[in-house]
Amino acid sequence: MRKIRGKILFCAMVKAIVLVLLLGLSGGSVCAQKKPVKQPAAPGVSAATVERVVRTLAADDMLGRASGQPGGEKAADFLVAEFQRIGLEPLPGLTDFSQSFPVYEAHTKPILVSVDGAVVPAERYVLVSGQPKLNWMHYDEPSPRVITIGAKDNLLKEIRPLLNPQANTIVFVDTAQAKAFKRVAGFVARAGLRPDKPAPFSTLLVLGAAPAGPLKFLVTATTDIRTVMLRNVVGVLPGLDKNRAQEQVVFSGHYDHIGILPAVAGDSIANGADDDASGTTAVVALAEYFKQRHNNARPLVFVAFVAEEIGGFGARYFSQQLPPAQVVAMFNIEMIGKQAKFGPNTAFITGFDKSDFGRLLQQNAQGSVFRFEPDPYPEQNLFYRSDNATLARLGVPAHTISTDQIPTDKLYHSVNDEVESLDLPNMTAVITAIGRAAAPIISGQQTPTRIVGE
Repeated sequence: MRKIRGKILFCAMVKAIVLVLLLGLSGGSVCAQKKPVKQPAAPGVSAATVERVVRTLAADDMLGRASGQPGGEKAADFLVAEFQRIGLEPLPGLTDFSQSFPVYEAHTKPILVSVDGAVVPAERYVLVSGQPKLNWMHYDEPSPRVITIGAKDNLLKEIRPLLNPQANTIVFVDTAQAKAFKRVAGFVARAGLRPDKPAPFSTLLVLGAAPAGPLKFLVTATTDIRTVMLRNVVGVLPGLDKNRAQEQVVFSGHYDHIGILPAVAGDSIANGADDDASGTTAVVALAEYFKQRHNNARPLVFVAFVAEEIGGFGARYFSQQLPPAQVVAMFNIEMIGKQAKFGPNTAFITGFDKSDFGRLLQQNAQGSVFRFEPDPYPEQNLFYRSDNATLARLGVPAHTISTDQIPTDKLYHSVNDEVESLDLPNMTAVITAIGRAAAPIISGQQTPTRIVGE
């Protein structure tokens, strides 16, 4: 027994000595071993850049950044200068950062509208025309189509295609639709720009029943049509892996807003700080962030869209200039200036179930204080209400990241959407989280699944 105990004690002493020697060689101690040190998170985007850019875009001298107006052009010039400062390159095929395209402005001035021998009051008709001089009579050939919309029909849905006339049409609208008719009249009065040159046809909407007998009418009007040039602002950070040159990742936001509104307490400028100076600021801040990190295997495209507020014309044109199959992901950023309903350090992703884009961002944010959540407002149809929709319909995993509590947002499309209403530290945290969560996608480690095209 003594020999056995001696061997056990001897072995234990040898093990202890070896352990002490090993710890000594590694700089440790018997009593306290060093714990693994957690690596710090990647640096965030510049808070100074975020504040400077959003204040510039939402300043009064931008006049609400309406598309085709001086304020919108001033905003585009500022963004061009930012892309130059950062050191981006023009999109292949362009000589600079402006991606220009034509849209058309048509203003129709009715002179006379008469139906069945009686002059129709101005508040009871809407005329949309692509004919510079209209002199329209019932005995003209071919005769116009005649459509009636009943009391229970969906007026807005029925007349939407007729507001871009492709054939001469007269529409009689039941008087039970008076409120909806008034909304249509207001929309037509405000709608100045359209993406396609108007065709030489006219649509006349009349609030009232169609005559019982043969239709007699007389319509005279003039329409001024002019071409307006708009521009997206686009810059590229080339990828470091030449084998991934056809795998673009897009970061986007729209820089236009709605311009000048009727004055409220002497203020008529719709500054659009949250909508969407915040998202456009994210595009600039992320371009600066990724340029400094210099580790993107895939090419990154940064685009500030024009004309989102009047129909998404900028995104539509952009999508026609590159093969959608070469876009592996689109981070569209819209209204991130305030805290989401989930609290600080959160944002939501529209169309969460349409690809695994959102789940990848959730996975990439694990271990941080930030969370990405599914869109909590599916009834608002937000997935199809921003510039991601055009590319999403072409199969691109294109999603919008937002924080806006839109059902209760009292500042939306108002003169009070000012920088002072924003939470700039939280906004900076959102942009930083997007940059960090995008890292495996821009490096080529992750590729979101495609959306089933429409």
